[in-house]
Amino acid sequence: MHPVLRLYEDVLSSAENVAFRLPPLPRFLFVVHGTATIAGKVLNEGEAWHGEGAVTVKPGAAGVTCWRWELARGDQGSTTANAPGMATHEKLSAFLETVPKSELLMRGDSVSFPPGGCAYLHRHQGPGIRCLIEGGIRIDTHNQSTSYGPGGAWYESGPDPVFAQAAEDRPTRFIRVLILPRELVGKSSIQYVNEEDRAKPKAQSYKIYADAPVSFAMKK
Repeated sequence: MHPVLRLYEDVLSSAENVAFRLPPLPRFLFVVHGTATIAGKVLNEGEAWHGEGAVTVKPGAAGVTCWRWELARGDQGSTTANAPGMATHEKLSAFLETVPKSELLMRGDSVSFPPGGCAYLHRHQGPGIRCLIEGGIRIDTHNQSTSYGPGGAWYESGPDPVFAQAAEDRPTRFIRVLILPRELVGKSSIQYVNEEDRAKPKAQSYKIYADAPVSFAMKK
């Protein structure tokens, strides 16, 4: 069975201010709003944490909203995360049929576009889940176009060509987690489909939060 990548949204209010504990799994957490102490480290809005061990998340005084990506074996169910005053839901999950057959890397990063920017027709060297944090974006793939606003999440397989068009009137940014071959640590995973696009100036910019080797046993 193929491994599965899941994206959750966790919201903890300031009223209870109670921590919750997560079991060991490769995961990436991004603080969307508020602050949290994760594995003993205080993270502010726009900061991220990654790791594979069990971890405790404690909201700050004003509460916190986190996006949480987890990689699991296909025979593992969803992670239960409960605490008083907490709301959590699974935004998206995907079985990774195109996961690389080599040692794996979990990359958590952000991709930003200026108003009207685009990403020319391209592929990636591994699958991943994206979630829009600001702006708007249209994703063209499989002869279909789908538009997303803030909080919208989508899956890209990696090998399937994708064209991305950002909103014309405002900056756009999304957070993503990719599962890549480990040899891509610190390297781009993008591959442009059309030769003429490779030399064109690119509108998008990147910020890598985590490039973490996946060490736990994965049945494929």
